[in-house]
Amino acid sequence: MTDQTIRLEDYTPAAYLIESVALDFHLHPSKTTVTSKIAFKANPAASTRALRLDGEALTLKWAKINGESVALNPDDSGVDLPEALLGEGFTWECEVEINPEANTALDGLYMSNGMYCTQCEAQGFRRITYYLDRPDVMTTFTVRIHGDQPVRLSNGNEVARGEGFVEWHDPWPKPSYLFALVAGELVAYSDSFTTASGREVALNIWVRPGDEDKCAYAMDSLKRAMKWDEEAYGREYDLDLFNIVAVDDFNMGAMENKGLNVFNSRLVLASPETATDADFARIESVIAHEYFHNWTGNRITCRDWFQLCLKEGLTVFRDQHFTKDMRGEAVKRIEDVMALRGRQFAEDAGPLSHPPRPNHYVEINNFYTATVYEKGAEVVGMLRTLVGPEGFRKATDLYFARHDGQACTIEDWIKVFEDATGRDLGQFARWYTLAGTPRVKVKEDFSDGTYTLTLSQHMPNAEDMAPRHIPVAVGLLYPDGTEAVATQVLELTEPAQSFAFKGLTMPPIASILRGFSAPVVLEREMDNSLRAYLLAHDSDEFNRWEAGRDYALDLLAGLPADPAHIEGEFLTAMARTALDAGLAPAFRAMATAIPGEAEVARKIMENGGTPDPVAIHKAREVMNLAMAQTLADDLPALYADMATPGAYSPDAEAAGKRSQRNRALSWLTALEEDASSAQAQYDAAQNMTEKLPALGLLVSKGKGEAALLAFYDQWKHAPLVLDKWFSVQATRAAPEVAVETVRSLTTHPDFNWKNPNRFRALLGAFAIGNIAGFHDPSGAGYELVADWLIRLDPVNPQITARMATSFESWRQYSAARQAQMRAALERVLAVETLSKNTREIAERILG
Repeated sequence: MTDQTIRLEDYTPAAYLIESVALDFHLHPSKTTVTSKIAFKANPAASTRALRLDGEALTLKWAKINGESVALNPDDSGVDLPEALLGEGFTWECEVEINPEANTALDGLYMSNGMYCTQCEAQGFRRITYYLDRPDVMTTFTVRIHGDQPVRLSNGNEVARGEGFVEWHDPWPKPSYLFALVAGELVAYSDSFTTASGREVALNIWVRPGDEDKCAYAMDSLKRAMKWDEEAYGREYDLDLFNIVAVDDFNMGAMENKGLNVFNSRLVLASPETATDADFARIESVIAHEYFHNWTGNRITCRDWFQLCLKEGLTVFRDQHFTKDMRGEAVKRIEDVMALRGRQFAEDAGPLSHPPRPNHYVEINNFYTATVYEKGAEVVGMLRTLVGPEGFRKATDLYFARHDGQACTIEDWIKVFEDATGRDLGQFARWYTLAGTPRVKVKEDFSDGTYTLTLSQHMPNAEDMAPRHIPVAVGLLYPDGTEAVATQVLELTEPAQSFAFKGLTMPPIASILRGFSAPVVLEREMDNSLRAYLLAHDSDEFNRWEAGRDYALDLLAGLPADPAHIEGEFLTAMARTALDAGLAPAFRAMATAIPGEAEVARKIMENGGTPDPVAIHKAREVMNLAMAQTLADDLPALYADMATPGAYSPDAEAAGKRSQRNRALSWLTALEEDASSAQAQYDAAQNMTEKLPALGLLVSKGKGEAALLAFYDQWKHAPLVLDKWFSVQATRAAPEVAVETVRSLTTHPDFNWKNPNRFRALLGAFAIGNIAGFHDPSGAGYELVADWLIRLDPVNPQITARMATSFESWRQYSAARQAQMRAALERVLAVETLSKNTREIAERILG
């Protein structure tokens, strides 16, 4: 089967634009009717008047053009309108019938436990009515909703209410992907916000009855984000009302629909008893992200879906900086880089590699990727580094002023920076159009008081070797730890360049790529003594963490089989870091965390080896035990010092202490046969941040049966907490029993596999979070996941395609594992009715 490939080079403007839209919904679980009245006008930029409206899974009842009935022949993807009737402008009217309860793909209008919901990005609106479903067609919407639901919401402001209906109007032009409708039995957690200009904005978080007590942190995050955006970017909110709705069945994390954000409930609902510190931080970040989209995504959107990183990369960058201001810059930067390397670097290195702005796709939903989001944010960050904070603010001010109300391209974005700062950014723009992770090689020399740093860039296995514009932040240290040269940003624009630092009294130690100033791999010959020095003395906290991480990876790549095989210098450095009261607890926890199995696998590959996931798992356990033995005498005091007595608070300081306390618990448990410390914390825990890690340790030690039963009994009626119960077993089960553990859980009566959160909590957590179990030498892990991909695909192809990416690294393993993974994916591809979403991903992986 060959699916149509959409290419950037084939973009043409729409034949017609839309002046206004009026929609009338009569809600019914299986027979919702949607009547639309749309005023079209000819697009002077178009070269044709031929017009096709997009439409899928619609039953057309009737249609009119300029008030006259027309007979049309829609097909599975839309309907062609008779060109002779259109002219320079016309009014289109139609009525369609749709079946929300049968819409298991959760795309368009669907039902979630009796609630009507929509998800229209990227192309879901065509499942609601016939339309020009593309982001460069923007207009105002008026929406009337008929039904007996107590709450009926849409975009904008409520403007009318009558017998059985509510009417909404959004005065700001938007593309169809930002349309939203929600209706059901909901209650509001309400507040208000006063903008910088003194305007009062009503704020509501709509949830199911009984969840009102879990909304306070989301509301607080929203208000802080609104204030931050005014201060950091000068952006005020532009409606009288801002609504958020928490939905149980949702493919994505959240959606920035204008004035009516729809959220996966796990990113709204939180209480100390049900959510971890990581959950609270994620809620804060995503609430901010979707709010920030009001300007970077809604008021200014993307011309076509190839420009997706324009709105997503920029908005991720904005939410990352918001979190830095809320929680601390160094720890947040480390978290972001860990996520980038874990997901995006792997994507760049495999068969799913693509540029931040891809030039072709089969299914656009497959390009909501780490490259578009996280690497897109890194590119924006490099721009800010190159032009400076003042230049960046000047450029973004110009962007908002010049392009408000428009659908834009990457070229528009780059141009405002050139115009605002006077810099030529043509070479820098390659970051958006080239795939792959550049590698920067380091050569150092010192002579007569001058330190010379030579940097060269190259792209392994890349077709396009054009050099990129890479900002490299560098500082120089003297051996006693004093700073010889403060941080400078070097601009690497050639294949190789040398930079001289003069007037030095002795050979310095270079701290290179400070703050991870560019998403590259640094190739530098370093011995572990130098890494230990930087871990102890570097004034840049990111590079301090990086030195310890590199040291750990170097040792783990050797697959140590006994704690005695771990270097004493490393263990001393880790112990010193763990006990250093001058460092923030959150940093100490991150700096002493064992690198993940995927990181170790990449390090082994860089060394020319073939990763064995089971051996890597054992090596990580050995390192953790060695660290525990080194710290043994200090662990009780460290654990006690990190307690956070009193009422729970999700603030960064308290969360950092709990993180370090849980790190200490992992060491204490490593020294025990009976896992008594983990059991004690589990029994005494007053919040989920303390309870869940303790449960995970009990499971990993094979001592979790009683605790799992108690946890389930306590939380079986709380879906988001029950997701954690499934996940902790999928991720923490020992590799030799992981497959059977997960297989057994798929038969559990609470495994609602059609719910995306529950499916990800079990199968997704297993494939991504239990690498040794997924890569069981028998191949049973691959077969289990393939079975479920085949089962899920006809129900929800978006989630299936995303889950299929768990096979993307198949070529890095042994020949036996490669054969097993290939066979599993080929079995998926053999399904005749396989969706184009899953087919595209599987075919690209297999190449």
